[in-house]
Amino acid sequence: MTAAPGPDAEQQLANDPRWLAAVDLFNAGQWYSAHDALEELWHESCAALRLMLQGILQIAVSQLHRERGNQRGAVILMGEGLGRLNRCSDVAAGYDLKTLRYAASRHLAALQAQTDTTACAAAQDGPLPPLLLQRCSII
Repeated sequence: MTAAPGPDAEQQLANDPRWLAAVDLFNAGQWYSAHDALEELWHESCAALRLMLQGILQIAVSQLHRERGNQRGAVILMGEGLGRLNRCSDVAAGYDLKTLRYAASRHLAALQAQTDTTACAAAQDGPLPPLLLQRCSII
């Protein structure tokens, strides 16, 4: 079942400067700061938006674990984040979650296949692509 936030909640998030800052941090690969910014929004959001925010937050934490050499933590958090995003619509708060889900699934497969805990196979694919702002209206 796809989680769909109400249009008012989604529009409020799309216009929240804290969300825009969190996206910038995520896109810049500043995983710890992105986590903090997303967590603040997550605590304040409605159920469907909480699912999306937590999924993105967990992907950020997975990347932080990956950078620190915590292979197991990276796999677990990427899987949990992807699982949450899989229950969301393809676009939320104006952002393309479908592309992020695809990239996250590729990274998860690479992480799971990796046997050397000092280097991550996901690095071969490059970093996760940034969240992409869709040119769509939020109804």
